Amino acid sequence: MTIMQDIKFYDCRVIEGSSTSIILDNGKIEELSRNFTRGAGVRALCGGSWGYTSVEGEIDLKQGVEAASELAISMNASTPKEDVELAAINPPKVKNLPEVRIDPRDVSIEEKVDLLKSIETHAKVKGINSTKVMYLESEFKVGYRSSDGIEGAYELMNVGFAVSAVASENGVYQAGRESRFGYGYEVFEKENVLELAGKAGNTAIELLKAKTPKGGEMPVVLDQELAGVFAHEAVGHAAEADLVLEGDSILENRIGEHIASPLVTIIDDPTLHEFGYYPFDAEGAQSKKTEIIKNGVFNSYLHSRETAAKLGGTPGNCRAQGYSMPVVRMSNTFIDNGDARFEEMLEEVKDGMYLIGSRGGQVNTGEGIFQFNAEKGYLIRNGELSELVRDVSLSGKTLEILNHVALVGNDLKMTAGRCGKAGQLVSVSDGSPHLAISKALVGGA
Repeated sequence: MTIMQDIKFYDCRVIEGSSTSIILDNGKIEELSRNFTRGAGVRALCGGSWGYTSVEGEIDLKQGVEAASELAISMNASTPKEDVELAAINPPKVKNLPEVRIDPRDVSIEEKVDLLKSIETHAKVKGINSTKVMYLESEFKVGYRSSDGIEGAYELMNVGFAVSAVASENGVYQAGRESRFGYGYEVFEKENVLELAGKAGNTAIELLKAKTPKGGEMPVVLDQELAGVFAHEAVGHAAEADLVLEGDSILENRIGEHIASPLVTIIDDPTLHEFGYYPFDAEGAQSKKTEIIKNGVFNSYLHSRETAAKLGGTPGNCRAQGYSMPVVRMSNTFIDNGDARFEEMLEEVKDGMYLIGSRGGQVNTGEGIFQFNAEKGYLIRNGELSELVRDVSLSGKTLEILNHVALVGNDLKMTAGRCGKAGQLVSVSDGSPHLAISKALVGGA
């Protein structure tokens, strides 16, 4: 490719794939679609300015590089910035891809719809007003090449489902939700999906009868899902080096500091065959495990080639939705196992609350504060679980909560989902064992 002299670097990502979506609303098919996509994202770097363009359908990479280059040169001329350097990387090795035992393309649409109808039937336990079941399947090939000779390609298949059930009484609505995602249709064999559907329905019914507890500061136990959300949202995002460079992270200039209980180790690892897996990132850098916090000490940021060159570190954490502009992102982020049993945690807490599941929330990475809504909870009285409670939340300061971790369980569990940043969604998993926290702010009535 001939490109303009002023361009110091360019790269191209070509994505080809298809996706199938089936949605059942109260047992009736609301959507049944299959979409095909082919496109490329092209970046070019001039001085301190990136030019970016995306191409759909027929792909002319030479034209794409020229368009991105013209943008970069124009931006660099009008608003010059400090030159961007990129950390060096080696060509990636693609190995150990997740194995697909049952290809969903070999399963008929009729069979998939029948399965969803069975899931919906099991979710509609007595007292449920409405249900929704969603099936998602996507296959995609990723190809990468750059002007510094890095090339690679891989293919992945994602399959999964989500079910929700809603119950209402006297104007009060409560929902139960379950979802599972993996890399082949065998996800429906590995998991008892009908049992999960029934659990979603029963959760909604139970929550209708539950009371809202009095909030306040107290010791808590977090289940694996809520503790995983904390690890991802409050810690993982704050460790993304682009946010650090923007001055929007509580973890700026803290590498080497004790920022958490020595029981806490938080890892991001795209090599695990979880929903955030990738063999190399959107810049062609080999995927690798990163210990963000190790035994309470802040150990590493997550990096792109640009942030690694600025802050020192190893690239491999740059991702993009489709062929959008790559940004620093997490993959599979989790708190590593400790050695405590759940019963020990209840005894440790004695009188407090057990918080289960996640219904979203918000985080301010710059100020290091967060608030998460739990799906449900149980009061802990004298070291034992007592009544079910609803409408509870966990909030506080990230660094305080990290230092108040009193026990870390031995029962790590991962939950698949999607993470939003820069207007893009990417597949991730987050997880944790159960955590006992000596002091936290719990919201209630």
